[in-house]
Amino acid sequence: MTTTPTAGPLAEAPPAISAVGLRKSYGDKVVLDGVDLRIPEGTVFALLGPNGAGKTTTVEILSTLVTPDGGEAQVAGCDLAGRPEGVRDAIGVTGQFAAVDNLLTAEENLLLMADLNHLPRRASRERVTALLERFELTEAARKPVSTFSGGMRRKLDLAMTLVGRPRIIFLDEPTTGLDPRSRRTMWEIIRGLVADGVTIFLTTQYLEEADQLADRIAVLDRGRIVAEGTAEELKRLIPGGHIRLRFPDAAQLDAAAAHFTASARDDETLTLRIASDGDLPALRAVLDVLDGAGLRAESLTLHTPDLDDVFLTLTGRSDSLKEAS
Repeated sequence: MTTTPTAGPLAEAPPAISAVGLRKSYGDKVVLDGVDLRIPEGTVFALLGPNGAGKTTTVEILSTLVTPDGGEAQVAGCDLAGRPEGVRDAIGVTGQFAAVDNLLTAEENLLLMADLNHLPRRASRERVTALLERFELTEAARKPVSTFSGGMRRKLDLAMTLVGRPRIIFLDEPTTGLDPRSRRTMWEIIRGLVADGVTIFLTTQYLEEADQLADRIAVLDRGRIVAEGTAEELKRLIPGGHIRLRFPDAAQLDAAAAHFTASARDDETLTLRIASDGDLPALRAVLDVLDGAGLRAESLTLHTPDLDDVFLTLTGRSDSLKEAS
């Protein structure tokens, strides 16, 4: 079950990442079973899936760390098989665990990355200073990383990824283990990167994270993409959406219930629940009926299934789903 790609600027933008038929197996275990992707430049793409669905393997293949068994992919205009060095020059990767050296300070970690990127001494100093300021690590710049909190370590890890100014960044579960405040700080950093034109490939099990950040979301299960679309498109795949109308008195509720015969009413709260997928024609039809009958609702609220419902329905597994704080 997949959604139709959205028309508009996102669909028209050139792809930062594209893949057709990616496959990967380890022995008898099929990890990826024909994955297709198209991710426009300057967007956030979120890949959701249970543990073992193939999310990390997808990142490893697209970042040239692992060779696929089949399929084709282009990253930053470079063929994965033919020009892996071009892919590496264009990307940055932040894994599930912060890849920082605890024996060094934050500044020393960043300078090490600048050396690895062959930046001239003056340019590396300027870049490190700018990143320390951007990630609010200036005061802790000369403290050993071993004294850092989890949120500070994740910020430093991402700052190290940015030393080489990558056009595409792979974030593999970047906020795992962070408290809600640190997670939201990381979200703001990600939004800032996209505003600068960076493309983000995000894997996560925090459904709120995908809902908040992603322009498009794909759900990966047992090595296959089982659905893809915007958050709202995915929510509309799952039944259970409805429009809820609240009326000022019982007489108005009675009259409305007579017009919406398939609705469910709650006399205690003076509300009427009408099954709907929440699209504009459905909303307009409800409003037209109210207007034609001379009825006035005090409030109209739209309720759609959330990404938790999407995830559980499409993957059929709840054991590996994390609660979003």
